[in-house]
Amino acid sequence: MSILALTSDTLIGTAAAGNIEYNGQFFGTDSAGSRAQLQRLVRATAVASTSGTAIDFTSLPAWVKKITVMFAGISTNGTSSIQVQLGTGSTTYTTTGYVGSTARFSASALTSTSFTTGFGFNNSVSTALISGSITITNLTSNTWSSSGSGGSADSGFLVFVTGGSIALGAALTAVRITTVNGTDTFDAGTVNIIYEG
Repeated sequence: MSILALTSDTLIGTAAAGNIEYNGQFFGTDSAGSRAQLQRLVRATAVASTSGTAIDFTSLPAWVKKITVMFAGISTNGTSSIQVQLGTGSTTYTTTGYVGSTARFSASALTSTSFTTGFGFNNSVSTALISGSITITNLTSNTWSSSGSGGSADSGFLVFVTGGSIALGAALTAVRITTVNGTDTFDAGTVNIIYEG
């Protein structure tokens, strides 16, 4: 039977076998004294997507390696596609250089389009209430990849899939939910993110 011993509540200079340390982050150490960060999940505060042209989640910590953006019944007052953009530094959002595409399935048609300004769903139905998620994962350094899916039980039973990547110029610090034209206004639903190391 294994025994777990808690020996420190702050980071120590030299890792010792069996230590679990906390100082804003959790670490485990093995018999060779190698330290590894343990994965944890942090859920942000949900935001009602009922007004404004953008919803921002800022001040993401440097250790983040995966972000899941979640949508519940969101829509806008126009037909521009909903997208997620990544921010760096003191919140400068990258608006070009994304490589990806999205497809929308309905009962009668398949529509696809490329995305260069964010990761998104090619929604062109202003009355659709979209629910789903987009997961954004750190590939290496400041390069991130995304995949996601969503659906709407109204407006023709729409189903969405999306995927893409972006090489940022600096470390990721923020996520923005907006539209491709940047002027359509959110008028329904809720948005939140979960991030992890």
